[in-house]
Amino acid sequence: MSLLDGLNNMQREAAERTEGPLLVLAGAGSGKTRVLTYRIAHMIEKGVQPWNILAITFTNKAAREMAERVEKLIGEDAKDMWVKTFHSACVRILRRDIDKLGFDKSFNIIDADDQKTLVKECLKELNLDDKIFTPKGVMAEISSAKDSLKLPVEYAKSVSGDYRLEKIARVYELYQEKLKVSNCLDFDDLIIQTVRLFMINRDVLEYYQNKFRYILVDEYQDTNNAQNILIMLLAKSHRNLCVVGDDDQSIYKFRGANIENILNFEKMFPDAHVVRLEQNYRSTQNILDAANSVIRNNLGRKGKNLWTDQGEGEKILIHREMNEQEEASYISSEIGRLYRDGYKYSDIAILYRNNSLTRSLETMFMRDNIPYELLAGRKFYDRMEIRDMVAYLRLAKNPDDDMSLKRIINTPGRKIGKTTVDTISETAYREGTSVFKSLQSHKDEIKTNLREFVDLMEDIIDKKNSLKVDEFVNYVYEKTGYREHLEKDEKAEDRQANVGELISGAKTFLDTMENATFDEYMDNIALVSDLDSYDESGEAKDKCTLMTMHSAKGLEFPVVFILGVDEGIFPSFMSIYDASELEEERRLCYVGITRARKKLYITGAFSRTVYGKTSPYQKSRFLEEIPETVYEYSEKSPFTRNSSFGSFEDDFGFAPIERKPRIETTTLLPKKESKMELTGNITFKVGDRVKHKKFGAGLITAAENVGNDVRYEIAFDSVGTKNLLGLYAKLEKE
Repeated sequence: MSLLDGLNNMQREAAERTEGPLLVLAGAGSGKTRVLTYRIAHMIEKGVQPWNILAITFTNKAAREMAERVEKLIGEDAKDMWVKTFHSACVRILRRDIDKLGFDKSFNIIDADDQKTLVKECLKELNLDDKIFTPKGVMAEISSAKDSLKLPVEYAKSVSGDYRLEKIARVYELYQEKLKVSNCLDFDDLIIQTVRLFMINRDVLEYYQNKFRYILVDEYQDTNNAQNILIMLLAKSHRNLCVVGDDDQSIYKFRGANIENILNFEKMFPDAHVVRLEQNYRSTQNILDAANSVIRNNLGRKGKNLWTDQGEGEKILIHREMNEQEEASYISSEIGRLYRDGYKYSDIAILYRNNSLTRSLETMFMRDNIPYELLAGRKFYDRMEIRDMVAYLRLAKNPDDDMSLKRIINTPGRKIGKTTVDTISETAYREGTSVFKSLQSHKDEIKTNLREFVDLMEDIIDKKNSLKVDEFVNYVYEKTGYREHLEKDEKAEDRQANVGELISGAKTFLDTMENATFDEYMDNIALVSDLDSYDESGEAKDKCTLMTMHSAKGLEFPVVFILGVDEGIFPSFMSIYDASELEEERRLCYVGITRARKKLYITGAFSRTVYGKTSPYQKSRFLEEIPETVYEYSEKSPFTRNSSFGSFEDDFGFAPIERKPRIETTTLLPKKESKMELTGNITFKVGDRVKHKKFGAGLITAAENVGNDVRYEIAFDSVGTKNLLGLYAKLEKE
C-alpha cells in the first residue's frame, strides 16, 4: 500500500512530482496542507534527506501543523527538516552569519509599535511635522523601499527631486542608523538583510543552496518582492521548487503581497509543471457556485472551478435591512435560532470588511446575551505590563537596544526624568554608541540612580544564561521591583495574572523545545503572529467569532455571516475607482464566501450612519455576481411593499439608482487605440490628457474593453500609474 493512496488524482500528481519547478494552484478547501505534508513524506520515503528540505509558510501555527503532520507520517526524521515561516527562517540564517553585515548576532527584533516610536523620534530630530509626515505613512514608505531592496542611499537616489519623498529618505537614513546603533532589526530587515547576506557573501548563499535541495513554499500568492527574490536565490542551484497557492486568495496587497509572483511563475520557470486542485472538501456546491461566479469576474487570475461531491446543500440567505441596527438585530435573531436548532456558538463566525462595522452588532449581542469573541489582533503582547517585561528581557539579551532601555529605565520609578534620558541619549549619540554602553563607560561619573540602574541590568544580564528561561523571567519580575510596582496598580490582579501567564508561557516553551536557550525564547515571542493563539476547535469557549475577512483567511466555520455587503462598504468606496483594487476586493469576497461549510448568510443595509452622517447604500455589485439559483433573497427596506417605513425619496431625497444589468464576459477584448465612448459625449483615446478628482492630471497610456466598460491605464503626474474603470472614474479631459 502506497503512502499516497489516500489522495485524489490531482493531489497525488502534485505529491509525486518531486523534481523540478512545480506550481500547485490550490483552491480554497482543496487540501493543500495535506498535499504538502504527503509530498514531503513521499520525498523522504524516496531517499531525500530531511535536512535537505525547506518548507516555508506564513504563520507559526501553519508551520507547527505541517511539522506535526509530517512527523506522524515519517516519525522522528521530520525534526531534521526546516519547517518555518519566512521570518523565522531568516532569523535562524542571520543568527549564524549576520556579523558579516556588521551586526552583532545578539540583535533584537522590533515590532510595529517600536517602529512607530522610533520613526516619531526621527521626525522630531529632523524637525518634521508628524501631521504632514505621519508616522504610519513614513513607515509604509520605508517598508515599500525595503521590499524593493532599496537601502537609504539607493532610495534617496530614486526619489531625488520629490520634496516630500526626499524628506522621508532622510528619516529612513536616520531610522536605519538608530537601528544599527541599537543592534536591532525590524521585520522587513529580516528579509532584506538575508537577501543582502546572500548577494554579498557567495559562500553563504552556496551553503544554503546545497543544504536546501528541495524547497516548498505555502501561500505563495502572499509573497512580496523581497520574499520572492529570497526564494529564487535559494532555488537557483537545484530548481526543485514547489510553490503552492491560490491567486484568487491574494488579499494582502496592503502588506506588500504581489500577486504577480504567482501569476508569473511560469515565466520565471518555463518548464514548470502546473497542477490545479479544484475538488473542495469544505463547502457545499451552492456556496462554491457563488464563490466561482464572483471570482470569475476578475481578469488577473489563472482560472479554476471549485467543485465538491458533498451535494448542493442549503441555499445562501441574502438579506438586506433598513439600517445597520436592524441588520445587527437580524443577525442576532438568526444566531439565536441556529443555537436552538443545535449549532454551538463556536460554530458561527461573523465576517466584515472593516472593524468599524461591529459596533451595532456588539450592542445587539450584549442585549440578546449572545457570547462572542472579537478577534482583533495580537492582544496579549500589546498589554502594558507585558511590553514592560519584554523590554527588560530584550535589554538583557541585547544591551544596545536603546528603545527597550528608554521604555523601562524609569519603570518602576527611579527618579530618572525625560530631561535626563534626553541628555544621556545625546551623549551616547555623540560617542557613536548605545545608551547602556555609554552609561557603563561613565559609571563613576553618573548619578546614583543611573548607576543603580546599570548595576541592576548588569546583574540581570549575568543571570540570563545561568537560569532556566521561566526562572529567569520570574527573576527579572522580582529583581527589578516590577512585581511590587504592579501591586500599586488599580488593575493589579489582572496585570499580575498576565505576567504570570508570561512566565507560564516561558515554561511551556521550555517543555516543548528541548534544550531551548533564552535567545531562542526571545525570537519565539518576537515572531508571534496575531492568529497563532486562535483556537479553531472552539472547545475552550463556546462563543461566536467576530473578525475581518482578512483575519479569517485559512479558517473555516459551519456557519458564516458576512455583513455590510453594500456598494461603498464592500467593495470599499476607494476601490471602485481602481481596477486592480477592485479585483483585490473581489478576491476578499471570494475568501469570505469560502470560509463557510454548511450555511452562509450575506447581509446589507439600505442606509448606514458613518462618521455621524446617515447615507443610502445600494446593493453590492458582488451580490449581483452570484447566480440566482443558489440563494434566497429577502429584504426590509423603505420601499418594500407594505413597509411601515416612509418612501426612499422621503427619507433620503432621491430614489434608489437602478444598476445596469451586468454583462457576463469570459474573454478580454483586444486593446484598442481608437476612441471609446463611455457616457454622453465624453470620449477618450490613448494619448489623451485627463483629470481625475483624486489623482489629478495624467496621460492615458492604454485602454481595453472590459464587458460594458473600459479599463484605462493612466500615468498620473503625481501618483504614478493607475488602472481605472471608465464608468466610475469620472474622468475629464485636461
